[in-house]
Amino acid sequence: MPSFEYEALEASGRTRRGMVTADTARLARQELRRLSMTPVNISSPREDNIAAARGKTTKKISSGDLVAITRQLAALVGAALPLEEALSIVALQAEKPHTRKRMLAVRERVMEGWRIADALSEHPRSFPALYRAVISAGETAGDLGGVMDRLATMLEKDRSMRGKALGAIIYPAALIVIAGAVVTALMTQVVPKIVEQFDTFGATLPAITQAVMAVSNFLSTYGLIILVSGVAAGFGLWRGLKAPAFKLQFDRRLLKFPIIGRLARGLDAARFARTLSTLFAGGAPLLDSLDSAARTVSNSHIRESLYTANNAVREGAALSSALRRVSGLPPMMAPMIAAGEHAGAMPAMLDKVALQLEEEFDSASVLALRLLEPAIIVAMGGVILVIVVSIMLPILRLNSLAAG
Repeated sequence: MPSFEYEALEASGRTRRGMVTADTARLARQELRRLSMTPVNISSPREDNIAAARGKTTKKISSGDLVAITRQLAALVGAALPLEEALSIVALQAEKPHTRKRMLAVRERVMEGWRIADALSEHPRSFPALYRAVISAGETAGDLGGVMDRLATMLEKDRSMRGKALGAIIYPAALIVIAGAVVTALMTQVVPKIVEQFDTFGATLPAITQAVMAVSNFLSTYGLIILVSGVAAGFGLWRGLKAPAFKLQFDRRLLKFPIIGRLARGLDAARFARTLSTLFAGGAPLLDSLDSAARTVSNSHIRESLYTANNAVREGAALSSALRRVSGLPPMMAPMIAAGEHAGAMPAMLDKVALQLEEEFDSASVLALRLLEPAIIVAMGGVILVIVVSIMLPILRLNSLAAG
């Protein structure tokens, strides 16, 4: 029987929101009136399923909301609550209407006898393929609550690492842009007007002032060309990264960069280990877990190496020996997994590997910020110092001539 989300007024005048089960919207309104409530609005989650079937784009659940939903479902299912009731509670607690509709649509499918993984597949933009694969593994293994708890942890860790990686890149980039804008404004607007005053006296300018003026004239003449060229180069790089062959070469070279390469390597290694741990511990076959975990890696060079390792495992090689040949992964990963293979405790060892890699990534991102921020500030201060000196030297020379 379909479910309807409602907003109604109680006899006391208070607004109440909830869900009612009925064959049609008309019968749902009758049921609300029977409960002494006046219907204000009634909607069916089937609207999302119909829109998805027609190929219409629906608003997706944000990553933050997905983490919260998964954590709540894990707690409710782990407390032995029926799945449809857990979905109903989570849906009604959702603040955003589109999130509530997605969860009610999933609940309706579950009540019709669908597996939850299949119900989630009707909303691929909100529930990615990896998310559904983990849920499916948990259903098959009969430990949906435990697997969802691990899944929520994986999503939280991944979101946190993405935020730290962006912070380690965006903050220094913002400093560089601001510093560049300040220096450009000084060189093109301030310095020429001040130096013009010295030219009226016919005095010979110091070498540092002449050098600064040469740079100022160059920026004034070719600044717009440089800016347009930079934007064009950025657009060309963005387009080039869509070509697999170019992206493979770019990602291979990216790993060799001193700071960015280390962050990219640490982010992908930690994400791979955490995903593999979540899938394998949830009951998914090792080969399927490896394939799904490899798809989460953003660096195409590491991802191709992991696909090769997956083929080696399929042919009978041990996971640890296959991962030893993957370039880009930390050296400590393969020995720790080998220890887990010998002890028969692969899920626990994969958890330890993921935790250690995440801690190393946290340390690397913090170190990168601590190194880059003062370096940019010192460089900007040095440039401004040169500009100030180039202005002050002619002033001091004029004062000496006037005093003489």
